[in-house]
Amino acid sequence: MALLKPLTGEVSVQMRATPAQVWDLVSDVTRIGEFSPETFEARWTHGSTGPEPGARFKGHVKRNGVGPVYWTPCTVTRAVPEREFEFSVGNDANPINTWGYRIEEADGGSRVTEYFKLSPVWYIRLYWTLLGPLRARTNERGMRTTLDRMKAVVEAEEGTR
Repeated sequence: MALLKPLTGEVSVQMRATPAQVWDLVSDVTRIGEFSPETFEARWTHGSTGPEPGARFKGHVKRNGVGPVYWTPCTVTRAVPEREFEFSVGNDANPINTWGYRIEEADGGSRVTEYFKLSPVWYIRLYWTLLGPLRARTNERGMRTTLDRMKAVVEAEEGTR
């Protein structure tokens, strides 16, 4: 039964901003360093210049905020303006993880959900069985930090309009 633990997690935050404002922020991977406690920079690669399915970028990660530090390849898997931005992490043939943002108009602003889904391959399931609860908490804290930092930016921008 232990191998059947969910390989996913998500956090939602309400923001006083339009879906268009949120989309502009979550889909601009070059800004992730402003928000994420682990990914401190990202850049488009392979001729990609913006969010569309198949676009590629790489993220510079400091695991758990302390290390190791490494670059990881990413591929955009979904890009629906003002609704969803999602990307896989790892090589195209064997992605390790998928991260994304869902945006829903709600309560005069936007409900923004950041989520992750680990690939269900055996070695990821084994890792998740052993370290899943700890990593899930780390991911949850990181997603909450990321969304709270994004919220501060879009709400400050909204306040200047």
